[in-house]
Amino acid sequence: MPLIFQHPLFELQRDEFLYYQQGLHPALGYLENPPMLSWLATVSSWAGGSEIAIKFWPCLFGAATVVLTCLITAEFGGKSLAQLLAALGVMGGAFVRIHALFQPNFLDVFFWTLSLYFLVRYVNTKQLNFIFLLAISLALGWWSKYSVLFMAASVVVGLALSPYRAVFVKKQTWLAAALALLLIAPNVVWQYHHNWPLMHHMAELRETQLQYINKADFIKDQLMMLLPGLLIWLAGLIWVLTQKRWYFIGIIYFSVILLLLFGSGKSYYTLGVYPVLFAAGGFAWEQLLRKRKWISYSIGVLMALFNWMIMPLLLPTETPGKLDAFYKKIHEEHKWEDLKTHPLPQDFADMLGWKELSTKAEKIFYTNLPDTIRANTIIYCRHYGQAGSLKFYGKQDNFTSRVLSDNGSFLLWIPDNLSFRHILFIGRRMPGKDDEVFQHFGRIQLLDSVTNPYSRQFGDKIIFFENIDKEGLRLAQEGLKKMKQKFNR
Repeated sequence: MPLIFQHPLFELQRDEFLYYQQGLHPALGYLENPPMLSWLATVSSWAGGSEIAIKFWPCLFGAATVVLTCLITAEFGGKSLAQLLAALGVMGGAFVRIHALFQPNFLDVFFWTLSLYFLVRYVNTKQLNFIFLLAISLALGWWSKYSVLFMAASVVVGLALSPYRAVFVKKQTWLAAALALLLIAPNVVWQYHHNWPLMHHMAELRETQLQYINKADFIKDQLMMLLPGLLIWLAGLIWVLTQKRWYFIGIIYFSVILLLLFGSGKSYYTLGVYPVLFAAGGFAWEQLLRKRKWISYSIGVLMALFNWMIMPLLLPTETPGKLDAFYKKIHEEHKWEDLKTHPLPQDFADMLGWKELSTKAEKIFYTNLPDTIRANTIIYCRHYGQAGSLKFYGKQDNFTSRVLSDNGSFLLWIPDNLSFRHILFIGRRMPGKDDEVFQHFGRIQLLDSVTNPYSRQFGDKIIFFENIDKEGLRLAQEGLKKMKQKFNR
């Protein structure tokens, strides 16, 4: 559904290029993330690798999350009206953005919700097979996004502080835990053999993003992310906290919040714990207003209308210029990871400029370079978004096959025997004097740049470095070898 509202001027988002390229290099792990999302990208590549084939997955899992939420509502005792309110909750607010982007977040939300569904089923039936299914769900969550550890820890805390703590003395529970560990073992082994890239990635995130997270903003975002459904999930939170059977869900919620708050997690990492609250809230409203159903239906209509009104905040529904004007009109500011204010949300700006960059680089490669020079030229990109977009939007195999980057998982895909004489460089700025390899070329030409002012890539340069000397080539090859060794035992 989100694809219907996205304006055609917007392209794939920066991270989506990375995950699609990972799908073309199937593995048990990657430097940035677990592999399940990338395996889905592999299937998309079999279907032609179009934008629609890639975006199919978040839409599919979004729909599955809605179904799961309705099933949880039914477990609480909710009928059709309760399920409608719960479904509207997970179809609005930040969930719209999550289920429009091919990123691990939609899998994260799904498997958190699936885990809580099986936990609720266990409470209702006391059948231990649901503990096994819970363990399997958490293990699949690990293969989707490592933040599932926050959910797993919160489930343990919630059960330990509830009347259901006796589950921990049952042999089946420990067998289920062992099964979960067995299921995630291949990825853990991959992490070990690659020198724990998860730790390197988390350290990089802390340096570039997580250290800037404000705890007050984190709390505020919990209210703002799902503002159209605020009355539903808050009612759900209050209801579970007042129920002897279900108060452990409230403990799980607050445990997730506290773990992520003090673990410097991003605010949207919590989204997977909200569907169960929407389910509880739908039931609570249905019970409260069972003699005034028209009020419940009115709440549902207002939620849908509210979501429609704020859709330009959730998806790029108009041209960049119109969105900019709309945000100025409502005095909406957008702070990016650089802590500066920009005209568009960062995700939207990350969906612009890629086709322009790819078209210009490919044109330069084929029209400006003689055949003899082109044959000895590589196309080096500073980050995975640039490299992924050139590979995705590039038309000629001779062009896309020469695109490489040492950023993220792209590093592992660079041939060990890399050899070249010239570089078509794609980057934010001219390499500095501390970037020693680039000081060993005979000639440097600035050829073009990204000109879309709304793109986060605005100003990215295309520079041609010609005729590297032997020392420069040696430094490049040794540097590449050293970078790769960092992720190999």
